[in-house]
Amino acid sequence: MRDKIFKFLLLLSSVLVLLVCGGMVFSLVSGSWEAISAFGFWNFLTSSDWNPVPGEESYGALPFIAGTVMTSFLALVLCIPFSLPVALFNGEYYKGKKIAAVIGSVVDLLAGIPSVVYGLWGFYTLRPLITDLGLSDQGFGVLTASVILAVMIIPYSASLSSEFFSMVPGDLKEGAFSLGATRYEVIRNVIFPFAGSGVFASYILALGRALGETMAVTMLIGNTINIPSSLVDTGNTMASVIANQFGEADGLKLSSLIAIGLLLFLITAVINFIGKMVIKKFS
Repeated sequence: MRDKIFKFLLLLSSVLVLLVCGGMVFSLVSGSWEAISAFGFWNFLTSSDWNPVPGEESYGALPFIAGTVMTSFLALVLCIPFSLPVALFNGEYYKGKKIAAVIGSVVDLLAGIPSVVYGLWGFYTLRPLITDLGLSDQGFGVLTASVILAVMIIPYSASLSSEFFSMVPGDLKEGAFSLGATRYEVIRNVIFPFAGSGVFASYILALGRALGETMAVTMLIGNTINIPSSLVDTGNTMASVIANQFGEADGLKLSSLIAIGLLLFLITAVINFIGKMVIKKFS
């Protein structure tokens, strides 16, 4: 009887997850239907117009898609060279030692800091630095937002990657060392092939967090309705435009913002699906 009750609770939990996800999709689709019907899905996706003037309303998501893609992928590129060495340090070189425990605790602490704190730090520290370097007049732009996003996801991806590195069986490494392999050769030929799919998954999850980040990006990207032509241009992301304009929106504009939320949901789902397919292929 206990086993049956436990199995029923597991089934109920799984069904609830599906219902919540289905309800979310239904709400987003129904809320965005007015905008999709007015402009057409493809035109809404590819248009760069954003005109809220009554009687002349026209909305397009292209500037926000461009800003989201530029900031998120640049943040991921900046993240990898810093998070990977930290993961190797904790998960391989100093695994089980006190210094790894201390650094691991600090990394976990940084991963849990609210995004608004990172945004404040970036506003008062990183933005003036970008200005002093002459990269931007006021320090706002895609580059600044990407750097702060990279700082945010470095501890997240490093913590996950470190766990995967530490899960590599010791017998495999010892066998390689007994054959005369160097530490570098063991990492390249044993550790990365074994833990590679998990490490890739950690960066996919980090990219997912960067795609949906709101407050830190809103405080630093500049919040202008245009497609950035360079890394120092200001812009907007899908999350930041919703945060900036949702409170005062109604009618067609509100529906357009919900449609942008639906696009963000679909993009994140596609990236996670691609990540799972790659992991499945190489695992």
